[in-house]
Amino acid sequence: MKLILTREVAGLGHPGDVVTVKDGYARNFLVPRGNAIAWSKGGETQIEGIRRARSVREIRDLDHAKEIKASLEAAEVTVKAKVGSTGSLFGSVTDKDIAAALKSVAGMDIDRHRIKIDGHIKKLGKYTVKVSLHSQVSANVSVLVVAA
Repeated sequence: MKLILTREVAGLGHPGDVVTVKDGYARNFLVPRGNAIAWSKGGETQIEGIRRARSVREIRDLDHAKEIKASLEAAEVTVKAKVGSTGSLFGSVTDKDIAAALKSVAGMDIDRHRIKIDGHIKKLGKYTVKVSLHSQVSANVSVLVVAA
């Protein structure tokens, strides 16, 4: 089946790429999760829009990734969350929450799929999360979770 990727899929491609995969993989995994749309002649027009959006968010080169790494590691990232009386969170802090905090603190729009959290963040405290910026560069960002 021929698809147009809307998100980066490890081992398959980047947003805007046209790929051919097995029908089951497309039907059961890629399309339901929003990682791809079915290819069509009308979809070809969407490819340019997807590629333009990707180039805006994309890190230009290795030196640019190192600059972003330095600024992210220097930033104080604080995430506010609702807390119960025992100190545990209602729910957990997700990559989406961290991406929003990074945008407000550092002014950079980091794709939430590039943020890797070890386990779940369900308690107040200081945590370290890994942000993959480039194939050779990743930043370890310190995140402080406080009560809202």
